[in-house]
Amino acid sequence: MVHSTLMTDSTVAINDNIDIEANITTDASIAEPSVKPHLILALDYGVKKMGMALGNTLTETARAFDILAMNNGQPDWDNLLGIIKVWGVAKVVVGLPLNMDGSSSMLSKRAHKFARRLAHRIMEQHLPVVVTLCDERLTSVAARDIAWENGWIQNERDPIDDISACILMSTYFADPNSSIAIDAIKAD
Repeated sequence: MVHSTLMTDSTVAINDNIDIEANITTDASIAEPSVKPHLILALDYGVKKMGMALGNTLTETARAFDILAMNNGQPDWDNLLGIIKVWGVAKVVVGLPLNMDGSSSMLSKRAHKFARRLAHRIMEQHLPVVVTLCDERLTSVAARDIAWENGWIQNERDPIDDISACILMSTYFADPNSSIAIDAIKAD
């Protein structure tokens, strides 16, 4: 648990629930709304498996979470939605595997379709979760390099999808405005 208070012209207090409350007094005595940190789930989409990483907006860090088996690009939807509910995820960042020139690939079209389906299922569950797409070019290459360097894998075929999801999360944290909300994207 984090307890801290910063006393200046504005007061910021972090309580036991890690809710950040900001009371900023201006000449007009207008209080700023509360800012609440939240969990983000990054998904490295794949046809056979999907890497997952959890991150939070307070520390802007990510950790490998799991690798889900996929059935021709389809997850166990109940399991995925259960993870989102149980962990209290507020945003899902789905990796968009574009070609190096930025053009769409067959896999990027499938990832886009998956993200739309996920957003629809989340809406049906009445969950307050935003689904976005974020460029994931070269995350798998970087993940494999990191895994080799740290001795996390012993074989070229060892899974690194969860590490790729961590790198995707880092990309998102570096520039959150580069991700695109799924409801802002037209269907293919």
